Amino acid sequence: MTDEMTETIEDVAVSSEMPSDKVADLVEYIVCGLVSDDEAVSLDVTDGPEGALIEVSCAEQDAGRIIGRRGRTIKAIRTLARALGSRVGTSVEVEVLG
Repeated sequence: MTDEMTETIEDVAVSSEMPSDKVADLVEYIVCGLVSDDEAVSLDVTDGPEGALIEVSCAEQDAGRIIGRRGRTIKAIRTLARALGSRVGTSVEVEVLG
């Protein structure tokens, strides 16, 4: 393939990405760094008229690591997700399913 064709394909791939996908990538990166079994982590992104809902599924023993003491870790993850969401133009909610 030529360089021009490669750049065009990359531009199409980037432009077709939803803003919530960028936020989901951030959440996945953070969560995978916290858990012991990152193969069990999956994200379900639901885009709606009010914004995006990101549901994080993980192994039961890792849910506590994501939530943290008194919910501090999940609160920090939600804060980062909302900050990036506002930057890319969407509102975001993050939920943990253990």
